[in-house]
Amino acid sequence: MFLGRAVAFSFLASLMIAQSSFAADSVSSGMTKTVFELKSPEVVDGGLLPKEYTGDGASATLPLEWSGAPKGTQSYALIMHHVDREGKAKWYWILCDIPANTHSLPKNVRNVGTLGNNSINGRVEYAPPHSKGPGPKTYTYTLYALSSPIKLDIQPSEVNQKALLEAMQDCILATAELKVIYSRPKGADNQGDRQVPGSARKSE
Repeated sequence: MFLGRAVAFSFLASLMIAQSSFAADSVSSGMTKTVFELKSPEVVDGGLLPKEYTGDGASATLPLEWSGAPKGTQSYALIMHHVDREGKAKWYWILCDIPANTHSLPKNVRNVGTLGNNSINGRVEYAPPHSKGPGPKTYTYTLYALSSPIKLDIQPSEVNQKALLEAMQDCILATAELKVIYSRPKGADNQGDRQVPGSARKSE
């Protein structure tokens, strides 16, 4: 029995030494696991979206930055959306064909990628949050790391959320999200987001 315990102990000790050696080798060789992450220097995940980036302010696009994209990423695409109380999704910003060597978007970004439309006014542009009624609402920025450039045989004015998701469904390597919250100030007009008829779709 003593001999059996000694053998078992020796085996466990050898295993622990091997694991320690592997961990040390991994650190020394730079083998670290990275996480695909989307951030903004203006707001933390789950934080309040500054008024400047809404329809109650300057209507600027939010500066974004990301890291940890998986190996093989050839391009990126970005969608900003909100799901209302009825479960319908409104999209405010679609930007695709973002080059693989891009790791950030400045405030009021220009000449990067290709814009799609938005469901608020149907135009090929960023539609800043300008929600109807009081209360906080959550807006989600989703960045997609793609294994190849997407192919869209339609005009930018026809590139909506559904069309983009369908076009890139087979080449998504990873996604990263940034959620922000905005609550309209008291006294703001109640016109709100006037969604283009037929543009809403059920959130998936």
